[in-house]
Amino acid sequence: MTAGTANIDKREIEKFEAMAAQWWDPDGPCRPLHEINPARKEFILTHTGPMRGRRLLDVGCGGGIFTESMAQTGALVTGIDAAEESIQVARLHAAEQNLSIDYVHTHAEAFVERHTASFDVVTCLELLEHVPDPCSLIAACQQLVRPGGWVFFSTINRTPKAYVKAILGAEYLLKLLPKGTHDYEKFIRPYELVKACHQAQLEPVSAKGLQYNPLTRKAWLDDDISVNYLLAARRPNDA
Repeated sequence: MTAGTANIDKREIEKFEAMAAQWWDPDGPCRPLHEINPARKEFILTHTGPMRGRRLLDVGCGGGIFTESMAQTGALVTGIDAAEESIQVARLHAAEQNLSIDYVHTHAEAFVERHTASFDVVTCLELLEHVPDPCSLIAACQQLVRPGGWVFFSTINRTPKAYVKAILGAEYLLKLLPKGTHDYEKFIRPYELVKACHQAQLEPVSAKGLQYNPLTRKAWLDDDISVNYLLAARRPNDA
């Protein structure tokens, strides 16, 4: 897939458009995103250090939950998403919070055309499992970050445990997410993500499991990557 080609599944966009008005409802369908956000932020800042004055791109920003949390660190933040209604919600909420965030309705492969090597940090969280071609998205993230910069991914491992917890548990039993939010076949095993990073000239640095207890509404990092996990990678200075 070349730069500018739409790596978009319209059915996935429709899912997120349908819940756009509920992005900022802490008890709505995005509740898990609100509750895992501190752990995601911790993982990223552990690698990057202070973000004040540094340029960050949040790919697949949705309504801006993670995006806003990084703007609050003093980072110069841009958020992009293929769902226009989500971008509209993100813009409105940022304005209400007096946060200066550049939100753009687009997708990563198109954004590369004018923003190659423009960012110190690129984040792509909970998006790889929702696009037709994850490798194309990973390559776009590599092109968007400057040489020496960080790229962060979070996704779901393709294991029976992940099927039970992320689909049966979250969507059907506990009803934390709308039914059909995830497709098990699109989950990505860690070795597959590492391989795709190498192919895109990104160097994987570390990975952590992201655990979440919906009863206590708490999330934390550990070494169990059997369900949700995050991966930190860097673009080499010569790539």
